Amino acid sequence: MSGDELSLGPALRTWRERLAPEAAGRTPAHGRRTPGLRREDLADLAGLSVDYVVRLEQGRATNPSAQVAGALARALQLSRHERDHLFRLAGLQPPSSTIVSDHLPPGLQRILARLGDSPAAVFAADWQLVSWNAGWSALLGDPTAIPVAARNLVRTRFTSATECQPLAGWPVISNDPGATDRALVADLRRASGRYPDDPRLADLITEMVRDSPRFAELWREGVVAGHAEDRKTIHHPAVGPITIDCDVLVDSDTDLKIIIYTAIPGSEDAGRLELAMVVGAAERTWR
Repeated sequence: MSGDELSLGPALRTWRERLAPEAAGRTPAHGRRTPGLRREDLADLAGLSVDYVVRLEQGRATNPSAQVAGALARALQLSRHERDHLFRLAGLQPPSSTIVSDHLPPGLQRILARLGDSPAAVFAADWQLVSWNAGWSALLGDPTAIPVAARNLVRTRFTSATECQPLAGWPVISNDPGATDRALVADLRRASGRYPDDPRLADLITEMVRDSPRFAELWREGVVAGHAEDRKTIHHPAVGPITIDCDVLVDSDTDLKIIIYTAIPGSEDAGRLELAMVVGAAERTWR
């Protein structure tokens, strides 16, 4: 192993240069000869400044936080072993199996990218929003407008004054809000058994029991289950109400949840969903 391989900066640069822009959902720069992802794209995907990425690669910044290291690992589509290596190079302890994982394996990232404009997002075991595609932003609004700490579905759902689904820029109403609430709490209790050492999960549960009578009531029931499908109506500001099916696919190794929204083919809702994707693409073009 060379000295470079023992340093964070060269490792980040190597991982960035091997990742094709298309694999990260980016358009290759016309006429660019350097392989891989641009620093600007990596910074955008990881939610960092370009200057900070440059300083990391040049070795002028060597101790990123665990949150930053995790964001870089996701953006670079690292395997779990590579993620752990990144953490160690940054002087951090790699996440353990009893800690909720925010890391998206490369295969899961490819699945998300191949869904195209079908609205999809990934949530961690504690229902923290981890990643989303362009279709999700078009249908529900851009999550980047929401502070990272507030991107938790359980926290925002049970502290909201309405039955509308949080993490959306406009009303999203479950056909059976009570069933949705029960499913979320039962799934969170399941996560608490699998990740007993996770401080973020423990803090979330403590906060919800203390601040939400509805959550506390459901938590006392002690039900343990996973969250499956649901049906919702999205009141999109540009195209009107869209009734969609919400399906949940769970990665058995990490408990990451892929949420996919679809409408019945050939229905009026499918037409409105397609129009919402067009509107969202136009808005991205003008930003």
